[in-house]
Amino acid sequence: MLKLNLVEKEKYDEFVKSHPTKSHFLQSLAWGEFSKAKKNLTPHYLGLVNENDEIVAATLLLEKKLPMNLCYFYAPRGFVLDFKNKELVRTMTKKVIEYIKGKKAIFLKIDPDIIKTSINYLGEETENKDFESIFDTLKECGFKHQGFTKNFETMQPRYTFRIDLNKPLEEIENHFSKTTRQRIAKSLKLDTEVVIGNQSNIEDFYYLMTLTENRKDFISYNKDYYETLYEVFNGNKNSKATLFLGKVYIHKTIKALEKNLKEINNQISILPIDNLSKSAKTKLTELTKQKDNILKEIEKYKDYKKEYGDELTLSAHMIIEYGDKAWVLYAGNHNILQETYVNYNTYFEHLKYCKEKGIKIYDQFGTIGDLSENNPRLGLHEFKKKFGGDYIEFIGEWDYVTNKFMYFVFTKLVPFYRKLVRQKSKKALKDEINKTE
Repeated sequence: MLKLNLVEKEKYDEFVKSHPTKSHFLQSLAWGEFSKAKKNLTPHYLGLVNENDEIVAATLLLEKKLPMNLCYFYAPRGFVLDFKNKELVRTMTKKVIEYIKGKKAIFLKIDPDIIKTSINYLGEETENKDFESIFDTLKECGFKHQGFTKNFETMQPRYTFRIDLNKPLEEIENHFSKTTRQRIAKSLKLDTEVVIGNQSNIEDFYYLMTLTENRKDFISYNKDYYETLYEVFNGNKNSKATLFLGKVYIHKTIKALEKNLKEINNQISILPIDNLSKSAKTKLTELTKQKDNILKEIEKYKDYKKEYGDELTLSAHMIIEYGDKAWVLYAGNHNILQETYVNYNTYFEHLKYCKEKGIKIYDQFGTIGDLSENNPRLGLHEFKKKFGGDYIEFIGEWDYVTNKFMYFVFTKLVPFYRKLVRQKSKKALKDEINKTE
């Protein structure tokens, strides 16, 4: 007889971390504690246990309090179980719904880490042969699918890029686009550097996130959010947050450029200037052009050094490790010196870091399904695609409704009311401006 219990936190986390297929940082103890600290959510660590008190399935439920002593629950990337086991899914669903009904919940939302399709770097598509069966099982259990969304409408991204780190590094690099390999090479040639930061570098990370927010038109969080995330994930033995800082030391870059200039001057010096063949004249023209460009670059970097100092942090990425997977959760980049391609080098360095640590799956955490040219997120998609990962589509969100009327109020009427209020506020502000003109 299987029972659903609140289980001891460490026991819960050990089960989730070690699950062979559904281990995910969004189901971790660290994410539950972080959600409690910064998202005003109450975590419930539940385990489906057998007669020997062994956990056979688990889920983190995040409870959101609502007015009138109501609430709803969200299991991010949950449940943690084998979704091909229909009987286990049915039992887990039944027990979880009984649990949330006891808390006066109006619905439960899940968005399992179940792949629908995967497209590799060659454009070859693979469908999950178990997808239809799992989809039908969730419907039979009483869940309502929320649609195959294409952008970031859902709680978690429905699309992502994943790189299999079990492959040799050379093969992984070969899957990079040609321009990506060239840009990483140029960044290395300019002597850029990627270092692992610590908590004191959250300030740099936050600054770059705000620059990215302004440039890409998305909303980031305050500094305390990132500080708490870093603290919580590094305060748990099963999880880790790592900051990677992509830096330019301008004196080193100038030195690298001067070395390149010397090489070009040496090539020019051996050309027979007084008796040049047609091919030699072409080569001289190319070398002279390269020399002029490097001289301009050197002057530009000298100006940057006067304005910003010698050391510049141009990229700051936060990587979350949990179990045998890693996620590129946040990435902030400066809007200067983009021609150094430090962002590309930073990605490459934390990919290599994850592989060296034995991580199996490297997840770039989020992209789009709508690839139309006018989609403002298309640039993000194309950038991540360049690293050759598999383009993953997940099953999407599912709601299990336990209070139909309040679910309708919460999901339909409240958003409609908020939209009207925002429109009214904008009109009032516009009228007030017109009065003063």
